[in-house]
Amino acid sequence: MVLVGAVLGGVVQALLPFAVRLALFAPLVVAVLLREAGLIRLPVPENKRLVPEAVQHRGRVVGPIQFGFEMGTGMRTYSPSALPHLVLVGVLLVIPFTGALAAGAGFALARWVMPAASIGYGADGGWEDQWRRRRRLLAVATALATATALTTGVVLTAW
Repeated sequence: MVLVGAVLGGVVQALLPFAVRLALFAPLVVAVLLREAGLIRLPVPENKRLVPEAVQHRGRVVGPIQFGFEMGTGMRTYSPSALPHLVLVGVLLVIPFTGALAAGAGFALARWVMPAASIGYGADGGWEDQWRRRRRLLAVATALATATALTTGVVLTAW
């Protein structure tokens, strides 16, 4: 998905001046940060189906890869976060092709980490209990990390 966004982004970035693209992107970053912090409601496009939990328990390699593929391609994606959408818009508007490849790799790694980490908890719901207790903190921390990474990419591009 990021690769398609990078190719389309090349067209968009060639047609619109940087200042216009940045003016479109900056308010979206702020809106997503406010959404992730729970301060505003902002719906995101999603396919409201979950990857079955059994996929996560297919081992430390196969399960996370299948989970990441299904989530990353949107085949089965309930999206509690607007961060993937923000990254895609960033790739379309302000991040150059090489930055888009880095964003794709970062997205894949992030999608792998969660199911890989959950394997040690078994199927008793312990992982979800831990997640729920720290959900807001993790949402804000990942939103800030994503916004920082995108902003760094934009600043490096502008130089």
